Amino acid sequence: MDIEEGRISSGYAKPPWIFKGSALYQIHLVKAATARTFIPKEFRLVEAFGYTLGGFFLASYDDSPAGVFDELVVIAGIVWNPPTSCAWAARVLVNSNEACHHGRKEVGLPSHVARFSKKITAVPKRKKDRAFGFLDTFGLGTTLSHPQDLMEVKVSEVDGAASADICNIQMRSEETKVKKWMGPAIKMSLPSFSGNTKYNSNLLKYSCHLHCRVRPVKPAVVSGALEDEAKNLSSQESLENERRLSIAVMLSKPIVALQFKVLTMQVEAPTVINPSI
Repeated sequence: MDIEEGRISSGYAKPPWIFKGSALYQIHLVKAATARTFIPKEFRLVEAFGYTLGGFFLASYDDSPAGVFDELVVIAGIVWNPPTSCAWAARVLVNSNEACHHGRKEVGLPSHVARFSKKITAVPKRKKDRAFGFLDTFGLGTTLSHPQDLMEVKVSEVDGAASADICNIQMRSEETKVKKWMGPAIKMSLPSFSGNTKYNSNLLKYSCHLHCRVRPVKPAVVSGALEDEAKNLSSQESLENERRLSIAVMLSKPIVALQFKVLTMQVEAPTVINPSI
C-alpha cells in the first residue's frame, strides 16, 4: 500500500517502545526453500532435513505508541549470524497506518496495512454419554466440562481501494465463563533481524523483551480463500510472489503454540549490523 508518509504524525517517542496486550505465538515447520526466498544472502538459514522454524505472532495491543491495533507477524525462519541466531519476518500486517509507517522506516520491517475481522462462534457443549459415564470417575469420560467457543480472525491486506485475503486464523476463544489458568509469569527476549527493504536498506538487529503470563494452547487452524491458490502451481502467477509465499508459511505445519497474556513488550531501537557468514 502506498502510505502518504509525510501526512503521518507519529506518536512513537524515543525508544524503547512499549506495547501491552495479548498474543498467540505459533511455531511451524517451514520448508527451507520457501524461507530462503525472504532471507538476505548475507545470512545463513538455520535448517535441518529441508525445514526451518517459522510461524507467526498474532497480537492485539490495547496500549502502544500507535494506540490500539492488531498485528500479524509472519516469521519465515531462523537465520544465523555468529554468535547468535534470530527470527526473520517475511511479512508484517497491521491495522494502523502509523504502526505500518514506523515499522517500515524505523525497524526495517516489511509492514503492510491490513484489515482484521473477528468473529466468535459458540460451539455447544457435548452431552454426556450415559453408557460410559462411569469413566468420568477416572477422568476418562467424553463430556466437555465447558463450551468451547471459537474465535476466527480474518486478515486481509489493503492496497489502496483493493484488498487481498491473506488467511483465516481459527482458535479457541478466550471469552469463557470459567477463569482459565494463565500460566506462569516469565521474562523472555526475542531477537530479530530486519531491513533490506525499499524503505530501509540497512541490515538491522533489534530485540523484543517480553514480560507476560504464558501457557501452551492448542495450535490455531489456519486456512483461507487463498489456500488452494497458494498450493496450486497453476495459479501461483495470479498472486504477488512475496504475498503468496507468506501465505505458504502460514499454511505450514504447526508444532507448538503459546498464548501470551498480560503482555508487556519492550522493543529496543534497531542497530545496523555487518553480517558475517
